Amino acid sequence: MGRKIEKLLIEFARIHRFMMSFLREAVTPPYEFKEIIRQCYEIGWKSFPLISLTGFIVGFVFTKQSRPSLEDFGATSWLPNLISIAIVRALAPLVTALIASGKVGSQIGAELSSMNVTEQIDAMEVSGTNPTKFLITSRIIATTTMIPVLCFYVAGIGLLGGYLSIATKDDLSILAFFTQVFESIAAKDVFAMVLRAVVFGFTIGFASTYVGYYSSKGTEGVGKAANAAVVSSMFLVFIEELLIVQLLSLIG
Repeated sequence: MGRKIEKLLIEFARIHRFMMSFLREAVTPPYEFKEIIRQCYEIGWKSFPLISLTGFIVGFVFTKQSRPSLEDFGATSWLPNLISIAIVRALAPLVTALIASGKVGSQIGAELSSMNVTEQIDAMEVSGTNPTKFLITSRIIATTTMIPVLCFYVAGIGLLGGYLSIATKDDLSILAFFTQVFESIAAKDVFAMVLRAVVFGFTIGFASTYVGYYSSKGTEGVGKAANAAVVSSMFLVFIEELLIVQLLSLIG
């Protein structure tokens, strides 16, 4: 039992050192702008096809499932209001984070782990390149930046899917739908979405780079790192979602 507690404390110390190293490299020049832009492209643009399909299906299915409950009270006219608040406040950032955890998290974890196995990270240190700045800081900044961008896109695609679901049953124009949507969205809903997206993006980047950077040697470690990056990212996202919900409920 004592040995397990000791290993846990050592792990916390390593996470703290990893966090401090990232924060120090993130604010001190020189900055790896080219690598950050490349990572933004890898994380953002290459995720659009999967994100588009997922966001559309979530909006369409959620609207489809919500209709029977509102029909029982004769309140189907409130469907645009319901789906707009649900998608913007909660579903868009959560769906974006989960998809990114699976696609981006596994990619980062496997990439850094393979570099660790082939000793490319050690070679970078020998050649005078700072691996923390080039490999870790750039990826965390990219995920923290691109997840909110993808989140706004998922919200738009999800609302479009919701509209098409409503249009199959009701004679509602897209202008009337989005007018009702924007009337029901308050500034606090957008703030809640952005807050979630930024926190989730940072968490995915941090957890994935940490797992990949400290992966075990050998080809077996690459698969374990990719799997651990996805699992740890998703687990932390759900924990943070719970905490953010409680925080926002206290604020107002």
